[in-house]
Amino acid sequence: MSAVADSSPAPAVDASGAFAELTRDKPALLAAAYLAVLVFAAVFAPLIAPYDPAAQSLRFRLNPPVWLAGGSWAHVLGTDHLGRDVLSRIIHGARASLLVSLAVAFIAGSFGVTMGLLAGYAGRRVDRTIMRFVDIQLSFPDLLLALTVLTVLGAAPTTIVVILAISGWTVYARMTRGIVAATKQEGYVEAALIAGCRPGRIIIRHILPNLTAPLLTLAIIEFARVALAEAALSFLGMGIQPPATSWGLDIATGKDHVFGAWWLVTFPGMAIALTATLYGAVLSNLVALPISDKLSNRANELATNCSLVIDAVLMIRESASPAMVFEQLLAYLPLHHRGEAQLAKAA
Repeated sequence: MSAVADSSPAPAVDASGAFAELTRDKPALLAAAYLAVLVFAAVFAPLIAPYDPAAQSLRFRLNPPVWLAGGSWAHVLGTDHLGRDVLSRIIHGARASLLVSLAVAFIAGSFGVTMGLLAGYAGRRVDRTIMRFVDIQLSFPDLLLALTVLTVLGAAPTTIVVILAISGWTVYARMTRGIVAATKQEGYVEAALIAGCRPGRIIIRHILPNLTAPLLTLAIIEFARVALAEAALSFLGMGIQPPATSWGLDIATGKDHVFGAWWLVTFPGMAIALTATLYGAVLSNLVALPISDKLSNRANELATNCSLVIDAVLMIRESASPAMVFEQLLAYLPLHHRGEAQLAKAA
């Protein structure tokens, strides 16, 4: 009876088509190059950075970038008030910002999608209970909640990830709940219900794939938001703590020298702005849009055949000659939908 769940494989994303689309968009291509360099630098920071980001040398304090008078190639982007190399701190700061953003996006996304699936599919009391918790949490400002908890528990990378994930799961839950509630009414879900598929299989096989494109788009937006939130917390002294470094912390330590040594805040600020802005532009071209197109084609195929599957299953259950109806079903269904036909035969 559950053969309908195996009717056809999940749509594959054409990676070559996505990259071809990206190469036609020159600004997006430049953004992709920047992000590729950023990720490479974050992964191999100890090998790429010319100096230890915490190494101090008061002899070279507040040296300007290489293109200004008094600058040198020894410190391409200059040094801070303790003689630490700005370029090395930016490279190592990328690792902290990206790791926090990825961890928060994964934890918040996993928990939020799970809660949204439960609320949207179960409905009634479960839906009302979960959504009330979401509404209550959304009534608190995220940054104020993070500052309060970090003040009590202390600033640590693990605590930052947890509190940002707690403040971010609600948007995933609300989006997932809305899509699931609408998808439950689609014909292919009704066909699976008639076939006797279990709720877990229906959710994983038929409903969850429809969430891929919108959730990836949301994750892209949330990644940029978390990067900005981590920078804000570090700037306020409640994020990454010395001797570690992050872009927000570099801005905080350089704000007292902004008029005499502008490079201390300009370069970390540019890194934050470019990463938050370009991340969405690139990944929407590489991931979200191609997957959305594939899933749209898949939905159109299912929509043209789901009513036939439902009618055939009902006819077979009521007919005195299931074999005859099964032959009619095979005559109408395309070859790649033999899973539905096998379902009809099994019924």
